[in-house]
Amino acid sequence: MREVIEVKGLADLNRQLRAVSNDAPKQLRVGLNNVADVFIRRVRPKIPFLTGNARGSLKARSTRTAARVGVGGRKAPYYPWLDFGGQGRVAGRPAKRPFIKEGRYFYPTLREVRPEIERELDRQLHQVVRASGLDED
Repeated sequence: MREVIEVKGLADLNRQLRAVSNDAPKQLRVGLNNVADVFIRRVRPKIPFLTGNARGSLKARSTRTAARVGVGGRKAPYYPWLDFGGQGRVAGRPAKRPFIKEGRYFYPTLREVRPEIERELDRQLHQVVRASGLDED
């Protein structure tokens, strides 16, 4: 007799995978990082650069329950200004940039590549489930 596991959401999938294998939740996080990398590869060339710090600050930072992308941080604290604009300060000098509520790079690219991200997410989830020895329906 085959045991049936019904999964609703990534958190539930993570719990079910943990019951099957200790390594499976880690593979889920790696798979979600692969999904985040699809987005990073598409948005990185759109970000302007002088030093490359803003582009280089894009990192996949997924958890076992969410695909995430980090940007900015200590490496490029000016990234929000670069993407959204506003009143910036560089060594005390104002550097105005027109404010764009939806952003210039991150969110417009996310909307553009969403179908590709969804396909990669589906592929990664199926791969993790199969690698765990579970059947899919």
